[in-house]
Amino acid sequence: MATHPFAMRHSLLILLLSSPLLAGYPISVAASSTSSSERVAAPPVDHSGFDRLLKKHVNAQGLVNYKGFKADEKEFNQYLAALSKNAPADSWSKPEQMAYWINAYNAYTIRLILNHYPVQSIKDIGSKIKIPFVTTPWAAAFFTIGGKKMSLDAIEHGTLRKKYEDPRIHFALVCASLSCPRLRNEAYTAAKLDQQLDDQGRDFLRDASNNKVGKDAAQLSKYFDWYKGDWNNHGQSVTQWVNRYSPTKMASTARITFLDYNWQLNEQ
Repeated sequence: MATHPFAMRHSLLILLLSSPLLAGYPISVAASSTSSSERVAAPPVDHSGFDRLLKKHVNAQGLVNYKGFKADEKEFNQYLAALSKNAPADSWSKPEQMAYWINAYNAYTIRLILNHYPVQSIKDIGSKIKIPFVTTPWAAAFFTIGGKKMSLDAIEHGTLRKKYEDPRIHFALVCASLSCPRLRNEAYTAAKLDQQLDDQGRDFLRDASNNKVGKDAAQLSKYFDWYKGDWNNHGQSVTQWVNRYSPTKMASTARITFLDYNWQLNEQ
């Protein structure tokens, strides 16, 4: 009498399970019980290495000792490698994510300058780029985060402005130029982010080289023109944001003009 196939498989399974070679070992029915999406996200990046370099190579005026960064390139590259390998996860808090991206923008801007140093202006780098359809240094995808090639534009416009809608980032992102806000000589952290962004706003609005604020007229930074959509978002206005941080308050009817932008390198 022929043996039923199910009975044969049942007998074979009993034989395998009783084998001394498999005793004490679980039988896996799947190649992996944990998918990549279920893996525990990496903790937020430690920015203390960048903090040390900023304290060492950025003065109170926000000017950068690029030669000093060059001398400490090994330590600087270690921090960039940590950024590259640890993109923000959804499990990170909003301040943790924002602090990461602001530090990444500023750090990779310094890296860009070092890649082409010496230069008189970050805009000089644009003429050296030989990539089709890429004409500015901000559009060049010269670094990798989380396995994805990225540019400074991708951080600023594709991530920070798009995802978080906090116009105070414009007080914190530094494009290596004298008309930028001052580069802070400490790294941004989640614990202090709100305080740091407000402090940057006060510093920027009190800097007469960037903003000349009067009650009836004001000469403002181009930032308030370039990003007016951000300042006007959620029922706010340029005047409201200026008055939030400027010691001199503008009238709602004040005439606003914009200062020329100085692209000279923010070097000591």
